[in-house]
Amino acid sequence: LALSSLSNTLAVNNSGRWWGIINVASSTNLLTDSKNVQLVLDPSLQLLSRKQRKLIRQNPGILHSVSSGLQTAIKECKWQFRNRRWNCPTSQGPNIFGKIVNRGCRETAFIFAITSAGVTHSVARSCSEGSIESCTCDYRRRGPGGPDWHWGGCSDNIDFGRLFGREFVDSSEKGRDLRFLMNLHNNEAGRMTVFSEMRQECKCHGMSGSCTVRTCWMRLPTFRAVGDVLKDRFDGASRVIYGNKGSNRASRAELHHLEPENPAHKPPSPQDLVYFEKSPNFCTYSGKTGTAGTAGRSCNSSSPGLDGCELLCCGRGYRTRTQRVTERCNCTFHWCCHVSCLNCTNTQVLHECL
Repeated sequence: LALSSLSNTLAVNNSGRWWGIINVASSTNLLTDSKNVQLVLDPSLQLLSRKQRKLIRQNPGILHSVSSGLQTAIKECKWQFRNRRWNCPTSQGPNIFGKIVNRGCRETAFIFAITSAGVTHSVARSCSEGSIESCTCDYRRRGPGGPDWHWGGCSDNIDFGRLFGREFVDSSEKGRDLRFLMNLHNNEAGRMTVFSEMRQECKCHGMSGSCTVRTCWMRLPTFRAVGDVLKDRFDGASRVIYGNKGSNRASRAELHHLEPENPAHKPPSPQDLVYFEKSPNFCTYSGKTGTAGTAGRSCNSSSPGLDGCELLCCGRGYRTRTQRVTERCNCTFHWCCHVSCLNCTNTQVLHECL
């Protein structure tokens, strides 16, 4: 993997801090890929842990996959919350998601789940594409499967993706308090969502497309499908407290656990998102909580939903302005081989929160 292709690539570990690839060498901060190209981590940014660096060395080719998965997760977070007061804002500083990652609210839960899912999804896909030297397709599903189909092909290696994701992402969590348990739970919820959304994909074989027999394998879901599921679980997240059985008979794993804040509610399942504190007010700017507010956000004046000006602007009202936009239109294909278009100018009405 050429260093030039990784220059300025950014990734985020699950504590919300960024690390970057740069071209300036540092004797104390080097990784080497499978072709002995030195990959340099910016020493001015939060470094990977020793365990994370070891995992990258042990799995040549995986660094780019991790970075790609995290970038995909950030884009998905922004898309899922594009119409919400909190719209998954990011910055170029060392704390990419801002102060929200230091809280224990629903939004924090989603950030941890989606980034963990992004690493798992990207690594599992990269295994089947052959871009990681230490893993391949999942070939365990072989042989008979049903009356008119059999297992074969190249299944995405979700087991390797989950295992690596657990080792790499969870290693940045320390302690035994409520925040530690919450972060680990949401990390695992993200990975399990990728696993649970795996689907069987098949290809027909036979004369003239008769589909006499099918070869089937397991395929990863699109990451949009993963984001949709996690967004639903965000809306139904469980508020939890720190549980301690206080019994010498309990194992260490059982001793510290999460319990629903309301005893009448059932305990959260492994795939549920969990949180322990109320979300901050995202309506106005606050340096203390790190919220930007909704002033200047575009809103829909005709919508009664969360993207509507009444809710998104928190009752402050909105301003309306018009702008002229020129776009290509009435395009025609000419044989052979070019396309000609006209320029059409339209007037758009935009609404922005005060």
